Amino acid sequence: MAQHERENLPVAGIGILGGTGLYEVDGIRDIEERILETPFGQPTDAYIIGTLEGKKVAFLSRHGRGHRFLPSDINFRANIYGFKMLGVERVISVNSCGSLKEEIRPRDIVFSDQFFDRTRRVNTFFGGGIAAHISFAQPVCPVLSESLYAAGKELGLRVHRGGTYLCIEGPAFSTKAESSIYRLWGCDVIGMTSATEAKLCREAEMCYATMNLVTDYDVWHAEEETVSVELILENLRLNIEHAKTIIKKAVASLPAVRGEECGCGRALENCIVTQAALIPPEVKKQLYDIIAKYIRE
Repeated sequence: MAQHERENLPVAGIGILGGTGLYEVDGIRDIEERILETPFGQPTDAYIIGTLEGKKVAFLSRHGRGHRFLPSDINFRANIYGFKMLGVERVISVNSCGSLKEEIRPRDIVFSDQFFDRTRRVNTFFGGGIAAHISFAQPVCPVLSESLYAAGKELGLRVHRGGTYLCIEGPAFSTKAESSIYRLWGCDVIGMTSATEAKLCREAEMCYATMNLVTDYDVWHAEEETVSVELILENLRLNIEHAKTIIKKAVASLPAVRGEECGCGRALENCIVTQAALIPPEVKKQLYDIIAKYIRE
């Protein structure tokens, strides 16, 4: 996409990743759809752009409307880069997960702040002639995550601050042996998408926070019913309305302009190690929205 075409895109400061229908938040208005073509191909669906609590937001269905894509088949890079093209600075991720702790019950909401990544998928924008190494010790934006947690707390919902999200490749759920090992590792919840999104958002210098809607006890809990798609979808349906109310309240509380407190907007500073003159021109063009301010000939 040419630079002048980027400038004509609608600007949305907040991006929301989730399932189909998440954008049906009470009070959203001026809705429009935008289909983007990114340097990494097409995102999984059109971006639903609207105004919520006086702020421009962009929603994206992670798996595509009708849930067409397995976790391994999601074009994560296109999804996140598309948000960057739209001017998004903060990304709220809403996803279903299984619980690995007794005290984290189905239909609870967990705002994880750490990840253990066991996936085998591409999780970086870099390579192909340009190398960069981001800091990822604290993978979630503390400011954005705290705003979401505070909103859930004020609404009287069963919410948990922090915890480790174990990200598996999928699409199969865990074996009992795997689930037991993950518990021994000290992980709190298990899912298939958030760690990948978090890494790409950090490279794109966007704040990222994940809202994990607990649907089941994975398979380790002897007294709970066997994990099934039916169980997950039913609990997710019941929890998605809570997610919408949290989003609305949190968006209202967020300042219109992202501040410097979290440092997410400077995540690539001093991280690109390849000399600018050695970066292939086509790579500079591909990563324009991410690296332009750091590349000086």
